Amino acid sequence: MNTLRIALIQSPLYWEDARMNRQMFSWKIRDLSGEADIIVLPEMFTTGFTMKPDHVAEDTDGPTTQWMLELAHETGAVITGSVVIREQKHYFNRLLWADPHGQVLHYDKRHLFAMAGEDKVYTPGNRRLIVEWKNWRICPLICYDLRFPVWSRNSEQIDLLLYVANWPEPRRSHWQHLLRARAIENQCFVAGVNRLGRDDNGLEYSGDSTLIDFQGEILASSARSETTLQVTISHDELKSGRERFPFLADRDEFLLTS
Repeated sequence: MNTLRIALIQSPLYWEDARMNRQMFSWKIRDLSGEADIIVLPEMFTTGFTMKPDHVAEDTDGPTTQWMLELAHETGAVITGSVVIREQKHYFNRLLWADPHGQVLHYDKRHLFAMAGEDKVYTPGNRRLIVEWKNWRICPLICYDLRFPVWSRNSEQIDLLLYVANWPEPRRSHWQHLLRARAIENQCFVAGVNRLGRDDNGLEYSGDSTLIDFQGEILASSARSETTLQVTISHDELKSGRERFPFLADRDEFLLTS
């Protein structure tokens, strides 16, 4: 497929209330039925950025996973976003990728935000997820990962980088500039979805969800408003841009390790 329809849902979150968040996102997702190929939700979209995983964690096949699968089947779109997941004795900030065919893939956040104590209560991931969907190669990542360009590196013919986040307003300029940098240096489309509102840690979030093309140009962005950004991107345009300016061929060669 040449084009890919992306929907980024920017919304406030109910603090540590998965049922209310699922209910709120349900009608927003259903409004997109048949109009999107990928529907992207924020980081920890069922709880907010909580450091109490023992209070809110779900099992891998828990109610949020089943809810995502149901909505993916209903809308014909991938539903993705991160959730607090319990696996054996570990807790993960885990991005779930639920497709309409009933498959669930996942990515565990690699870079845990030590300044909030995330590294004390969650276990880091050690591998990236590269998904093929509608003939696009997509790499979904989580929030703080954005600051580390090696982890976002386009070493596997990635067409689209996705970032789901709870990125506080005081550092919004970092979010905006880093998203554009990741698009330019990797010569790929970049989509970032962030939450809105105020959480129970007293942090404010301005959203600034954005979709950026492979040249670093902003295709859509929204700040401080509850909205869904919908953008259609073209693989032909990406291919043409890479052929006109093929700098990726001159990258340094090195391997990512855990």
